[in-house]
Amino acid sequence: MFLYLLAIIPLCLLVKFVSKTSILHILKKWLRLLQDKFYVYQFYKVPQFNHNMQENQLYRKISTYLNSLPCVEDSDFTNLFSGSKSNDINLVLNADQKIVDNFLGSRISWINEKDEKTGARSFVLKIRRNDKRQILRAYLQHIHSKFDEIEQRRKEVRLFVNVNDESNRNGNGNRRWVSVPFTHPATFDTVVMEQDLKNKVKADLETFLKSKQHYNRIGRIWKRNYLLHGPSGTGKSTFIAAMANFLTYDVYNIDLSKVSDLKLLLLQSTNKSLIVIEDLDSYLCNNSTALSFSAILNFMDGIFSCCGDERVMIFTMNSKDQIDPAVLRPGRIDHYIHFPLCDFNAFKSLANSHFGLKDHKLFPQVEENFQTGSVLSPAEISEIMISNRSSPSRALKLVISTHQNSKLVPSRTSDKIEMIHNNIEADLAPKHPLWLSKSRSVRPVEESSESDKYPQGLIKSKSVRPMVESGAFGKESVNDLRKFYGLIRIKSSRKKSLDFDTSEK
Repeated sequence: MFLYLLAIIPLCLLVKFVSKTSILHILKKWLRLLQDKFYVYQFYKVPQFNHNMQENQLYRKISTYLNSLPCVEDSDFTNLFSGSKSNDINLVLNADQKIVDNFLGSRISWINEKDEKTGARSFVLKIRRNDKRQILRAYLQHIHSKFDEIEQRRKEVRLFVNVNDESNRNGNGNRRWVSVPFTHPATFDTVVMEQDLKNKVKADLETFLKSKQHYNRIGRIWKRNYLLHGPSGTGKSTFIAAMANFLTYDVYNIDLSKVSDLKLLLLQSTNKSLIVIEDLDSYLCNNSTALSFSAILNFMDGIFSCCGDERVMIFTMNSKDQIDPAVLRPGRIDHYIHFPLCDFNAFKSLANSHFGLKDHKLFPQVEENFQTGSVLSPAEISEIMISNRSSPSRALKLVISTHQNSKLVPSRTSDKIEMIHNNIEADLAPKHPLWLSKSRSVRPVEESSESDKYPQGLIKSKSVRPMVESGAFGKESVNDLRKFYGLIRIKSSRKKSLDFDTSEK
């Protein structure tokens, strides 16, 4: 018994030592290699891009599926990324790493490969030849269904921007898009727009989502083109964000100044996506892109636009008056949406969203100002409301004064923005005479009327005159000043009269 115990104790210590070191892992690895020698394997390669440089959708689905497996944690090297939520952590398989999956009792291996020369990625499937006929198709269908479940659970919209063509030639391989999570909070409920037009657009998008068979039957590409036109700051980009969140589509924002070939960009975009080109009129009118006019037209509805289904193309312009009719014809543009300057109805929507105001005593005065014509954009009014969110009355007064003053200044956006900021600063600054004397909004007194309006001594004062002109003193204060000046004149005249002799009196 004693000898038996002496034999058991060292064995237990050895097992404990092996379990806590890499020796056990090495032994398992050698055992697998030995087993592989007795089986014949079949290999399948899934490249990221096909020979037409179009993204392989199967690669994307396999990547999503493999990175969701618990065994990713057992890989020798795994990347950690933050998720869409602050407390989410995503594990992503690194290049040249191997992962093992089990399906219907069969062992399936995947290798994540990366070409050192081109930078192209691919997955290599390793499966026993005896199991190929039994499980391969079922396994691929399993990946498809799991991918759909994961995508439905995530529902994360991403924003893609195109990479400069020069950077591709400098070693970035075939990657033409970089992406970030799209977290814009805009929805159709928060967009400032006429309710009838908003409902019309929503109905049009819902009909589009259900129209795949209809488009196939009539022989048209399953896509929809929108043109959003209107002055800057009227909500075109916010409306695009609301459309993306409504459809849960990825957004591909194309910067034409970085593009020499739109076709490759379109090939590497996915289905169920929004293709966006903002300020198209500036590129067309100023020729500020290397693309030709015909290349842009072909992108909108040419043969390459059929390289994908369920896409929505959106173009924005400040004005479509100077645009060639060939760009605006039906087929290239299916739906036009005009974004005007802010009117009274839009103002009430902004007041409701910013302050929760359904009505206010200043609303009639605001409406009277808007009836003479709209000169402010929703973005400009929102800036005033955000800066004065603690005082709705002060914000409404600033909107009234800014609207009135905007008609007296040039219509350039930069001038209007400077005037708005000046009004906000003037309203938020402390009401102090020294500050009032430095205010930009103070206007100098006309030379011709100085002697008529104010006492001579007050005119020479640098601090009093701006206060009177800028309205720092109200009407009652001005009247008091005039009475005070009258008393001074009476007193001075009496003093002079005492110095005269009797005859002069």
